[in-house]
Amino acid sequence: MKPVPTQRHYGMDWLRIGAFVMLIFYHVGFSFTPWGFQTPSRGVVGWAEIPLLSLSAWRLPLLFAISGYASAALLAKDASTGAFVKSRLLRLGIPLLFGLTVVVPPQPYMGLVNSGYEHGYGYFLLHDAFSFHKVRYESLPAVMHLWFVIYLLVYTLILCGALMVLPASWRTALARWSERILAGPALLPLGIAGVFAIRSLVYGWTDMHSLFVDRAAHLHFGAMFLFGFVLRGSQALRQTIARQWKLALALGLLGYAFVALEAWYYPGNVPTPHAWYQPLSFAKSVQSWGMVIALFGIADRYWNHDARWRATLVEAVFPIYIAHQTVMVLASYWLRDKGLTAFPEFLVLCVSVLAGSWLFYLVGREIGPLRPLIGLKRRKSAHKPACEDRALASSAT
Repeated sequence: MKPVPTQRHYGMDWLRIGAFVMLIFYHVGFSFTPWGFQTPSRGVVGWAEIPLLSLSAWRLPLLFAISGYASAALLAKDASTGAFVKSRLLRLGIPLLFGLTVVVPPQPYMGLVNSGYEHGYGYFLLHDAFSFHKVRYESLPAVMHLWFVIYLLVYTLILCGALMVLPASWRTALARWSERILAGPALLPLGIAGVFAIRSLVYGWTDMHSLFVDRAAHLHFGAMFLFGFVLRGSQALRQTIARQWKLALALGLLGYAFVALEAWYYPGNVPTPHAWYQPLSFAKSVQSWGMVIALFGIADRYWNHDARWRATLVEAVFPIYIAHQTVMVLASYWLRDKGLTAFPEFLVLCVSVLAGSWLFYLVGREIGPLRPLIGLKRRKSAHKPACEDRALASSAT
């Protein structure tokens, strides 16, 4: 592992790019599982949940950890914590408002149309989209995939508030205490135990994408955000990951093997026997923490180098995230009467979502007033990507 904590880490760029590309395939594949989604498909594919389960336990913790890492890098570059807060509010808050009012509404509308809603889109926008009540089964206004941006913004504000309140000596002591605990043999067992403890809380695991309901999810995602934040400034922790990432990968794959086994015997909505609850929760905890540590190690060991398209792809990630789910919903409704079977529809949806989201980015980056709305920094030159560390921390689901 290259000891460059004061420099840009290209491996984290590639990891974030890969994580969001993976997210597109995950969301498209979700439409073909029995877990339920508003977009219609050519029917449920019984085995589709098994490959998706290889991602579901760690994809969101990884994104929050990467965001924490990038936030630490940005904070180190800003003049003060206050300046960092202002930049985060602008770079996350403006796209969030734009997304909630312009990009997201077609998703609940198409869901309502599928369930018999008879009004046009104009009526929906004027009377229902922002009415703060439930229309059929849709609670409006809808947040959809932008819940991730809300959570990230909240975690960032809480962290900055703590940094402003705590004396410098306390912050230093907390950083050293965290490093002393994690940078050693306890990294893997302690992390697994922490995730398992959160999953075993008396009120149960919550991942409802609702800010005031997700108590357990906040503990998990918030802790991963803090872990990434600490990792950015800890050479000792990076070296520990370098020594343990192979073991972490093995553990992550072992945890997934048990998760896949459970899905094979109890597929879809078939109830899981009570005796499996705790072992399954533990397996998901092993899978989650193991894969996050393994991917950080792989990114640091093999991907920490620049390439021609890296800067453009890093800049494009946030706009693509903002657009991808709406593009997917619209493409899915267009495809539903084309008579395709599941696999061709899956391929067409993947290509459509990638192409449509990329077009959203290409158009938005060339129109000056649109750049802040889709999460891009204003720039003088329309052709020079402004996407270094600030684009890395801009995120959304």
